Amino acid sequence: MTISKDWNEFLSTEFKQRYFKSLSTFVQKAYDQSVCFPPKNQIFNAFNLCAFQNIKVVIIGQDPYHGKGQANGLAFSVNDGIAHPPSLINIFKELCNDIDIRCPKSGDLSPWASQGVLLLNATLTVREGEAGSHQKQGWEQFTDFVIQTISNECADVVFLLWGGYARKKKKLIDSKKHLILESGHPSPLSANRGYWFGNQHFSKANRYLASKGKNPIDWNL
Repeated sequence: MTISKDWNEFLSTEFKQRYFKSLSTFVQKAYDQSVCFPPKNQIFNAFNLCAFQNIKVVIIGQDPYHGKGQANGLAFSVNDGIAHPPSLINIFKELCNDIDIRCPKSGDLSPWASQGVLLLNATLTVREGEAGSHQKQGWEQFTDFVIQTISNECADVVFLLWGGYARKKKKLIDSKKHLILESGHPSPLSANRGYWFGNQHFSKANRYLASKGKNPIDWNL
C-alpha cells in the first residue's frame, strides 16, 4: 500500500499509530489468505488520483464493491466494461437530470478524481463476496482522520453526504469553512422512496465552487 507524497505529508503521523500498524497487518494477511478488493495496488487510489492541494469535492461511500473486477479504489466507481451497480445507475440518473448531459457509458469515475473529487470509502478493502468484511479493523478511524484533516487544512470544499452512514461524518466537518450537502443514499431502496432523486448536488457543488473562484467539476465521463 503506497500513498502519494502530498498526502503522506498530512497522514504520515497516522501511519505510525498502533491501530494503523495492526490494520496493515490485517490487510496483508487478508490479501494473502483470500481474494480481496480492490487490487492491493489500488487501495489508495482515491488519494493517488486526487491531489491533496486540488481537493474540491469529497464524496463519502461506505465499502468497496465486493464482486470480481468491480472495485478500483474509488467510492461508487467501477472499472470500464463492468456493469453499473444499482447505486451508480441512480447517481448517473440524478447527474443527467441535474445538469442535462447524456448518461455516461463508463462507470470509471477516475476523471472526477483527477479534477479534485475525492471518492472516499470509509473502509478501503473488502473480502470477495462479503460486504462489510473488513469493517471495524481500523479503516474507519483512518478515514475519519482524513475527513477531519481535509476540514482543518483546506477551505471551501464541498462534502456530499449520501445516506445515513455518510451523514454521520458531518460532525467531523467545519460547516463554517465548507459546504455540506446531504441527501438519501443512491441505492434503490432509498432512491425509490424519494430520498435521492432531485437533490441537484452536482449543480449545487459547481455553483458553490464558482462562487469561491474555483473551476467547477466537469461531470461528463
